[in-house]
Amino acid sequence: MLKPLALKEQVSNIVKSSDGYAVNWAGVLSNANPWHFGEHVVATIVGHDAAGAEVVRMDQPLDAVPPGGSLAFTGQASAAQKPAKVTIQYRPAQWRPAARIASAFQRFPISRSQTLRQKDGSYLITGYVGNPYQEAASSLVVNALLRDSSGKLLGGGSTFVDDVKSGSPPRFILTVTGLPTGAKVAKTEITARTWGSTGRPFEDLALGGAMPVHTVKPTTEPFAVDRSTQVASEHKQ
Repeated sequence: MLKPLALKEQVSNIVKSSDGYAVNWAGVLSNANPWHFGEHVVATIVGHDAAGAEVVRMDQPLDAVPPGGSLAFTGQASAAQKPAKVTIQYRPAQWRPAARIASAFQRFPISRSQTLRQKDGSYLITGYVGNPYQEAASSLVVNALLRDSSGKLLGGGSTFVDDVKSGSPPRFILTVTGLPTGAKVAKTEITARTWGSTGRPFEDLALGGAMPVHTVKPTTEPFAVDRSTQVASEHKQ
């Protein structure tokens, strides 16, 4: 029996804009199924005013959630009236068995990241995203989630990087706006993933194989006797 996706966290922020209000949100979906991709997931963001009337609604198609993994997502919509309450719901995923075990789907490494607060209260996040696979990734989504010192989710933002080859990580730049007044960012979580409603792009990368961890031939002599064999034989006596 497959377990449904779980919305682990969600947060929304509302900011006055030139044509009304900008509603920003961030969330994290978790997939507890170790052998299946959660595909064709759509988040529905709904905002109601103080009287309970709906003032904003948006369907946001989400990327596939990898086996045993999670999916960070962010978005923004405009509303003519100010929402008093914003909720995030999602349609149940379509499940597809993965062609590889969960450990084959490696994280895309993030390096040299910086989070810089700007004068207008927004945050500029920069860094580089790598590719642990032998095949180039045609397009990746980079998500940044901002948290306070207690780990509470404050907000987030996303951007895209294209043609990510192993050994030549491209730079990404994204801006997070609309955080609550006085919010103090203590930690930035940055993740990258393949783009699309199905897990096929991620699966194709995994099937192509990961880059070898050790590219230099060892210079030390091999053990005369394998240690694990020796321990096992001693245990049997």
